[in-house]
Amino acid sequence: MLFISLEGIDGSGKTTISKMIKDNLMQKGYKVLLTREPGGEPLAEEIRRMILDEKAKITPWAETLLYVAARKQHLDSIILPALKDGTIVICDRFMDSTSAYQGYARNIGMADVAELQNIVLGSTKPDLTIFFDITPKESQIRLMNRKRSADRIEQENQKFHEAVYEGYQILISENSDRIKVVDSRKPINEVLQQVDFLIDNALNERTIK
Repeated sequence: MLFISLEGIDGSGKTTISKMIKDNLMQKGYKVLLTREPGGEPLAEEIRRMILDEKAKITPWAETLLYVAARKQHLDSIILPALKDGTIVICDRFMDSTSAYQGYARNIGMADVAELQNIVLGSTKPDLTIFFDITPKESQIRLMNRKRSADRIEQENQKFHEAVYEGYQILISENSDRIKVVDSRKPINEVLQQVDFLIDNALNERTIK
């Protein structure tokens, strides 16, 4: 059907609004699966726990391989079967997160990460990726105001989060046909309107094709 990924730096609000996106689409009569990465499937959730454990000491390449392994399991077990069944899949983070966080911010190299993901994912890419845009400074303010404790990635310093944002900007410039940007600093209802517009356009394009 339609594969949508939601991207953004930590604190961008994508996880909160993802539930609203699902509800809106279901009200329109669509079958919808909302899932997340890392995770979305029992084995992948175990890998998520390992990666985000604040006490874990994981090297950049090991971290990258764990993310991609979880993604492959999630893709084959959950995402592809749902798409084949005619379900709209909304995934909170997908391949672009690994490119920005590990490829760019961890200095693995975006080209190396892209090559790895091409091997593992094949031709599978989201039909639409929505990037929820806030600045790294705004991200840190939102993270500090959260009631839950920060995970290992969220605890990284400001320089790391700025690098993640820069990585995303590169991805957006290179994939403007797929990655669309919404201003996540606006009131949540306005953000949801922007997202609904983008998804409606994507659905209409698939209907025409």
